Amino acid sequence: MLAFGAIGWQEIVIVGALFLLLFGAKRLPEIGQSLGKGIREFKNSLTAPDDEPKLGSGDSAQGQDKGQGQGQGQDVSRRREEAR
Repeated sequence: MLAFGAIGWQEIVIVGALFLLLFGAKRLPEIGQSLGKGIREFKNSLTAPDDEPKLGSGDSAQGQDKGQGQGQGQDVSRRREEAR
């Protein structure tokens, strides 16, 4: 007897077909990529130490645009490589 709420392969195929119909074949990889980036950034924000600025903070981006803090740019790229 199947438990209520159990998801089988038939339901997965139906949901996949609905996504394909709603978003189209060209859009699905973009959606998956953006979802993966969002999950990765969320995970990094949870595991990042509180004393370091986050990747999305405005202060570090402004300092890099002005040519200040070249070491910060290396730290950001190092953290991105570690996250992969």
